[in-house]
Amino acid sequence: MTTKAIMLQGTGSDVGKSLIVAGLARAFTNQGLKVRPFKPQNMSNNAAVTADGGEIGRAQALQARAARVPTSVHMNPVLLKPESTTGAQVIIQGKAETTLSARDYMKTREKYMPRILDSFNRLKQEADLIIIEGAGSPAEINLRQGDIANMGFAHAADIPVLLIGDIHRGGVIASIAGTFQVISRKDAERLKGFIINNFHGSIDLFDEGRLILEDVTSVPCLGIIPHFADAAKLPAEDAVALENTATTGSGDFHISVPRLSRIANFDDLDPLKIEDGVTLEIIQPGSPIPARTNLIIIPGSKATIADLKYLRQQGWDIDILAHARRGGHVLGLCGGYQMLGQTIADPDGVEGAPETIDGLGLLDIKTILTGDKTLTNVSGTHCQTKMPISGYEIHLGETTGPDCKKPFAQISGASVNGTDEGATNGNISGTYLHGCFGEDGFRRKYLNLQGVSAPNSGYEAIIDQTLDALAQHLAEHLDLEQILDIATPVTC
Repeated sequence: MTTKAIMLQGTGSDVGKSLIVAGLARAFTNQGLKVRPFKPQNMSNNAAVTADGGEIGRAQALQARAARVPTSVHMNPVLLKPESTTGAQVIIQGKAETTLSARDYMKTREKYMPRILDSFNRLKQEADLIIIEGAGSPAEINLRQGDIANMGFAHAADIPVLLIGDIHRGGVIASIAGTFQVISRKDAERLKGFIINNFHGSIDLFDEGRLILEDVTSVPCLGIIPHFADAAKLPAEDAVALENTATTGSGDFHISVPRLSRIANFDDLDPLKIEDGVTLEIIQPGSPIPARTNLIIIPGSKATIADLKYLRQQGWDIDILAHARRGGHVLGLCGGYQMLGQTIADPDGVEGAPETIDGLGLLDIKTILTGDKTLTNVSGTHCQTKMPISGYEIHLGETTGPDCKKPFAQISGASVNGTDEGATNGNISGTYLHGCFGEDGFRRKYLNLQGVSAPNSGYEAIIDQTLDALAQHLAEHLDLEQILDIATPVTC
């Protein structure tokens, strides 16, 4: 069996690599090809539990969905989950292996290349085409030695590369031409074409710019992609999206979400953003939680104790407790659930120095952090609404206490409290179930009980419709045939 592969790298972060890989995955899948996404190294606190029981970046989970295939740990063999400004948990082929400072990781990252190539070779066995996403930019030549995410992988696997630049940022000619100039000649020879992304206005206004770049780089432009507004309907991977879209919707029901410093899996909120009756606001540091709020959601966190301290530094604990005293609803998701309890104990120093910290005291529960991570996909019934619910658990720690006897959900296959999951106390509830709002029936009933009567939006259908629209958008503006021709055959 012969598989072809191609890699997309960018002139910088957030230029659209993840989105374009997803769109191409759906476009080529619609042509009848068996497509697999692949990202050698990702850095994100937004993770997904895979069908084979590990975790990968959520961008690769969306790309797998675009390709209409189950997720696999081999689609993202190295995942870095930042725990502080200087260090991250290192996930290798789906499992947490260690925690390293940025300096130590940079010194040792080359040792992960065999595992990356192993995952790539496994995907080759089942694909006609592998579309590979780089990380950051190959122009970061100060990081080139030991690189496993961009040109280091491209050379190791002998893969051609396309370069993406975001014209809306400005300076796209300089960023593309400059990338060719600053990288080594050997690396530049890997670049077989470039793509201009996120164009606003009339594309023919860039005709001269395209010709200039083709002359300077000696490679073809494979297309100029107009801005795709519906990208906002797809899950975002980077927390910078929470700054760019701090408030969504214009409904009368207000949901406020404090933006924690180590916020994780914030795509839990995406289904709520599309409800006509809802306004969802990400509360930025330094801003209070508005008194008009109907529901406060405390999101997941990669470092729960540190983020609970951060929440108090912002004064959000005062706002949350006042909201609860007024009879307002509060929902904690994963780390946010742990924060609602009486205490969080870290006796073994899983998140840092061993310590025990008081929680917000809104639920009669206690959490002990342990080194073993729970990774599982689950489904069941939400206790209050009696609606089917599904999601995934990805957390450290065990939570127990009297309020766990009034669970958030009854689920099967869970690792926490048998079939009881989460806890409630009046209008206060917490759960480890990420992704639960993706269930249309549950989301609708949950909001109905709080006075929201907007029609059911059909979130999962919207995601698939958007992926199809994205694939069509790329097919209209990229030379897919040429991209497939550039892709290199790799023999299994």
